[in-house]
Amino acid sequence: MSAMRNVAALSALAAISLVAATTAIGCAPAYPPPPDTRIEEVVDVMHGVEIPDPFRWLEDRDGSETRAWLDEQNAYAELVVGQTPTRTWLENRLTELMDRDDIGSPRKAGEYEYFTMRRKGEDLPIIYRRPAPEEEGEERTEGEGQGEGEGEEGEDEPEPIDPEAEYEIVIDSHLMDPGHTTRVSIVDFSKDGKLMIYNIRDGGQDEVQIRIRDLESGEDLSDALPNALYGNVSFNDDATGFTYTARSRQIGPRIKYHEMGADFADDEVVFGEGYGPETFVGMSEAGEGRYRIFTVSHGWARTEMHFQDLDRGGPIQPLVDDAHAHFYPRFHDGLLYVRTDLDASNGRLLTIDLETPERESWREIIPEGEDMMEGFTFIDDKIYVSYLHDVSSQIRVFEMDGTAAGEVEVPPFHTASVREAGEGKVALTLRSFLQPEITYEIDLETGARTVDDEEEIDFDPTGIVVEQVWATSKDGTRVPMYVVHHEDVEMNGQNPTWLSGYGGFYASRRPGFSTTAVVWLELGGVYVVANMRGGGEYGEDWHRGGMLSNKQHVFDDFIAAAEWLIEAGYTSPDKLAIQGTSNGGLLVGAALTQRPDLFRAVLCGFPDVDILRFPHYTRNNNAPALLEYGNAEVKEEFEFIRTWSPYQNVVDGTPYPAVMFSTGDLDTRVPPLGARKMTARLQRATTSGYPVILRYHPKAGHAGSRGVPMSRRIEDTAMEMAFVAQQLGAEAPSR
Repeated sequence: MSAMRNVAALSALAAISLVAATTAIGCAPAYPPPPDTRIEEVVDVMHGVEIPDPFRWLEDRDGSETRAWLDEQNAYAELVVGQTPTRTWLENRLTELMDRDDIGSPRKAGEYEYFTMRRKGEDLPIIYRRPAPEEEGEERTEGEGQGEGEGEEGEDEPEPIDPEAEYEIVIDSHLMDPGHTTRVSIVDFSKDGKLMIYNIRDGGQDEVQIRIRDLESGEDLSDALPNALYGNVSFNDDATGFTYTARSRQIGPRIKYHEMGADFADDEVVFGEGYGPETFVGMSEAGEGRYRIFTVSHGWARTEMHFQDLDRGGPIQPLVDDAHAHFYPRFHDGLLYVRTDLDASNGRLLTIDLETPERESWREIIPEGEDMMEGFTFIDDKIYVSYLHDVSSQIRVFEMDGTAAGEVEVPPFHTASVREAGEGKVALTLRSFLQPEITYEIDLETGARTVDDEEEIDFDPTGIVVEQVWATSKDGTRVPMYVVHHEDVEMNGQNPTWLSGYGGFYASRRPGFSTTAVVWLELGGVYVVANMRGGGEYGEDWHRGGMLSNKQHVFDDFIAAAEWLIEAGYTSPDKLAIQGTSNGGLLVGAALTQRPDLFRAVLCGFPDVDILRFPHYTRNNNAPALLEYGNAEVKEEFEFIRTWSPYQNVVDGTPYPAVMFSTGDLDTRVPPLGARKMTARLQRATTSGYPVILRYHPKAGHAGSRGVPMSRRIEDTAMEMAFVAQQLGAEAPSR
C-alpha cells in the first residue's frame, strides 16, 4: 500500500473511539493496528553469534520508503492520542507555565550590556543590547558548571532587565527561519566590545555555525566556521584571532588558533593531536595569561590535565595522564585548585603549585568526606564547597588552609549554589520540586537573607508533599528516589504514577522544578524521580557501579524502584508509567523489555536502544558513550551488551506496555534510526493491544530546547503527557 493510501486509511479510522470503555478489568481499549512495516532478512554474525536485524532498511534516513513510513507513523501517533479535552487542557496549562519571560544575564562589552531575552508569546530568544551603566565592572558567576576556570572579582548586580522596555535588537532569531527552528546564542566578545562571536543552531542539533559580528556596523565578518561540533570559542586579548575546539567524528577533538582574515586551513593546532573521537578537550588561561590549563576527558570515565607556562615559553607538560579519576581544575591566587576523585570516590580538594607540578608536591586541602563533593568557589578569602548529601545540596565553608569555617544553611530536598554578591555578601540560589529558582542575598556579618531574584510561576504548592524513600535493588543496594504527591493521596494502588530516571554518565538527578511534574500533580498523579547507579549522586564508585559490565545494575535499580512504589500502595502496574530521554531512553527501553508486566505506559525520548550496532553509526557523534556502555566489537563487552540492548531483546508474542517514542532527523548524538527500528520491532511483537507510536520531527535534535520554538515544545510536551494520561486513566481537572 502506498504512503498516501496508508495515511488515508489511518485517517478513516479516526471515528473509532480510542478510549472506549472496557468490558472487563484488564481489557485493552480498541486501538487501531499500526501501519504495516516491511521485514527483511538481515542477520549479522558478531563474535560467532547470529544477530537478526529485520528492520535494517529503516536505518536509511533519507530513503523514500523510510520517509513514507515516517509520515504514516506520525499520522498513526496523532490518531492514537487524538485531540481530547485532556490534551487541550494540557496545552493550555503548559502554555501558562512554560511561556514566560526568559531573560539571560547581561554581559558588558564596550559601552553596552548584551543579553538574550525571549518575551512571553515569542518562540525564540533575541539578542539585545542596552547602554552599560557608568559604574564599570563585570559580574562573572564561577562554579563547576562554568568550567571552574580562573576567577574574577565580582561587582554589584546589574540593573534588572524589564521585559516591557524597548531595547536595541542585535540579532532576531525569528527572522532567520520562518519555521522558527533556528536560534542564536552569544559566545564571546572582544575586550574592546567591538566584536561578538555567536553561534547559530538549527533544530536542536549539536552542531552549530560560528559567526563573528562587527557590532559597530552590524555586519558579519568573513571569518566564519561551518556547521560542525565546536567548543571553547574565544578571542585572544587584542581580537586579532580566536581559539576554538573543533570535534570530528573521525579524528577526534582539536584546539586550534585562527588568525583573523587567514585561511581556516592554515589554523594552528594548539592541543589535541593524537586524541580520538571518544575524548573531549578543553583549555583555559590562568595566572593573568601566564598559564594555559588543558583537560582531556575520556568520555565520562577519566580525565587528564596538562599545562603550559607561556612566560617561559615551554612545551605543554602533563600534570596527570595516567590515573583512572576525574580532575576539575581552577586557578586562584597563584595556585591550581583541583577537585578530584583520585583515591577518593566522593572527591577531595588538592592544590598544585605549577612551579613544582610533580605529583609528590601536590597538597590536600580538603579531604574526602562521607558526602559527594560537587564543586567549589572562592568568596571573601574562604572556600565554599557544595556537597550532595543523599541527593540534596549542602554548602560548607572552609578557610583557605582547609579548616572548617561553618556552612550556608540549605533547606532539605533542594539544589543550591553560591557566588559572590559584592563585599561581605553571598548570593544563594535554590530550587526544588516545589520552588522555581530563587536567589537570596546573604549578609555574611549578620546572616540576614533578603530575596534578590525570584522566578514567579502560577503554581500553588499547598498540600504537596516531597518524600525521599529507598528501594532495595536486586543485589541489596539501597536506591533513593523522590516521591512527590498531594498529601491526601490514598495508598490504594490506583494513583497514576510517573516514574523517571537516568542512571549514567556520572550525571546526578538533583531536586529541581519541573512543569511536567506540576501538571502531572494537577492531573491527580504521583511524580517520582529515581537515583540509580551510573549517576554521580554518591561519587565515582556509584558511577562505576552502573557502567560497562555493571550497566545491568541501573536497570535492576529502576525496576526495584517501580516494585517499591507498587508494594507501598502508591500505584499498580496498570497505573504506572516510566519516562526517560537519551541514556534515560535506554533505561526505559531496557526496563520495558525486561519487565513488560510492570508498566502500563512508556515515554522513550531520543533513545539509545540498539547498542550492539552503536559503533557502526557513521552519523553518530557520541563515540565517548562507548566508554560508558561498552563496544560490541570487543567480544567481552559484546557479551554483556547483548543481554540488555533493548532492540535485540524484544520477544515476539509478548504483551508489551503502551510506548511512545520521540526523536528526529537532527539528533546527531543518539542515532534516531534506533527509535525507528525499535518502534517497528515492538509494533510487530506486542500482543497486549496497547499502542506503540512514534513522534518524529525532521527538525528535532538532541540539544532539545536549544533550537526548538516554544510553541512546539509546548505542543510536544502536551502530546506526550496526553498519551500517558490516556493510558493511565488520568483526566483534566474540572475547573
